[in-house]
Amino acid sequence: MYIHIDEQPIFFDVVGEKFRIDGPRLIEKPTLIALHGGPGFDHQRLRPDLDQLADIAQVIYLDHRGNGRSLPSDPGTWTLDRWGDDIRVVCDLLGIERPFVFGNSFGSLVAMSYMVRHPGHAAGIILSSSGAKYDFASIFAAFERRGGPAARMAAENFWLRQSPEDLAEYNRVCMPLYGTRPPTDPHQAARTILNLDVARHFLRPGGELQRMDLRPALAAVECPVLVIAGREDPITPPEFSVAVAALLPAQTTELHVFDGCGHGPFRDDPDRVWPIVRRWMGALTP
Repeated sequence: MYIHIDEQPIFFDVVGEKFRIDGPRLIEKPTLIALHGGPGFDHQRLRPDLDQLADIAQVIYLDHRGNGRSLPSDPGTWTLDRWGDDIRVVCDLLGIERPFVFGNSFGSLVAMSYMVRHPGHAAGIILSSSGAKYDFASIFAAFERRGGPAARMAAENFWLRQSPEDLAEYNRVCMPLYGTRPPTDPHQAARTILNLDVARHFLRPGGELQRMDLRPALAAVECPVLVIAGREDPITPPEFSVAVAALLPAQTTELHVFDGCGHGPFRDDPDRVWPIVRRWMGALTP
């Protein structure tokens, strides 16, 4: 399904009904907007993991502007500001009030952009494997801890040069180190769409990922935030998430760092992660 923002088709999909039947009553469930990583990927990177939350929320998967199944767009609009604003516009167009927003990896950056640019709009934000400022020295050290000198070299070459050969070597050596256990869905990668142009634009040396610094705006965030991270994550090391949580208002922020987990801890240890997410969302749902 598509909605149009500034005449740009944005793809979204829905899992779960909005109203739950309870005898003679209909109980309205909150909406959870799921923001995928990448950039460039589509929402399949989050499925079927987040589908399980459809019993407590209507889950809306969004392919960011220019990403995945959303149609090609002007590269000048591939910015965190625009992607963050798109979340608010999607809510306005679909009549969504007080959503929960789940962002993983790059999706967490979009979620942070949304929450600092539209304070108080969300019921709550879940930041998974996030970072407000990327410290690449820490990233290179984390890859070396996980995969030795070869992994550090592949990471340095990719992030500092990004030639096609660097990308191929990074995918071969570094990507398998993101998680700590094999994927539970062996077909997820085959279903996934990737727009490499968006990835190159955002991740390139001197691009927005390497320049961004969301730290100064975090203290003014008005909604509750749940921050989750994996202790063994090499691309967003846990200290990134700890720093994010420390900058957010303490009374409305909750942090969990999961031992034995990598990037996207809900994939490596769903039995520990999802009960925390469910409890946190339930406490904020009327």
